[in-house]
Amino acid sequence: MRLPCISGTPGGDVDIVTFELSGNSFMAINAGPMVKINPSISFYVYCGSDQEVGRLYNELSNGGMVLMPLDKYPWSGKYAWVQDKYGMNWQLDVDDINSQQKILPSQLFANEKFDKVREAIGFYTSVFPGSKIIMEAPYDKSANLPEGTLLFAQYKLGGYLLNTMSSTLSHDFDFNEAVSLMVYCETQDEIDYYWTMLSDEGEEQQCGWVKDKFGVSWQIVPTEMDKMMLTTDKVQLARVTEAMLKMIKFDLSELRKAFDND
Repeated sequence: MRLPCISGTPGGDVDIVTFELSGNSFMAINAGPMVKINPSISFYVYCGSDQEVGRLYNELSNGGMVLMPLDKYPWSGKYAWVQDKYGMNWQLDVDDINSQQKILPSQLFANEKFDKVREAIGFYTSVFPGSKIIMEAPYDKSANLPEGTLLFAQYKLGGYLLNTMSSTLSHDFDFNEAVSLMVYCETQDEIDYYWTMLSDEGEEQQCGWVKDKFGVSWQIVPTEMDKMMLTTDKVQLARVTEAMLKMIKFDLSELRKAFDND
């Protein structure tokens, strides 16, 4: 679904498109040259068959770049990491997953953050009710790292699965706003809670964005925003947009006033 263009933002006019892949909801925003997509957050796809992993490997790498070729690896009988022609990163695994969610956001903690995986997943699962750590895979002792340093972990925030991994190699990228995670909130209390928790030791940004203490970007958004942004009344949309652009943390009552022209 294409939402109405938003004008007057720091990055200029903004187009927003929402879509689904395998039942997962995504939102794409044109943000201009301010941030660039990098491998710090990729999408891990549990393909379930040789045929599917091969098909996605060919289609997603076409016009893009292969970071790890489709091959057998210690953790998978058939795996690849590709960057598509738009710069988005995908990890493709022949394995299946015992869940309807086939596509998982995957965070890569690198450089000075490589040893933060355990701390990060502990923090995230403490913030979101109904969360739990699914599995943890520490580095082998041969890596000569502190015992328990995690190479990989999978966890669930509410009902949503995510993967997290680390790398001891040197990389020229880190988490940025190019790929963020959205938290939809029903009430102002929810907005206030997630804003306070996720911005602690992090950074508050305009229009409902925060960076957490690890540098991962989140959007704390009232669920009603979807309804507001889908209005066909251009004057109404302009009022909501003007109110939104003045906000750091979203104020649901003020957005409602702008929408209803109270």
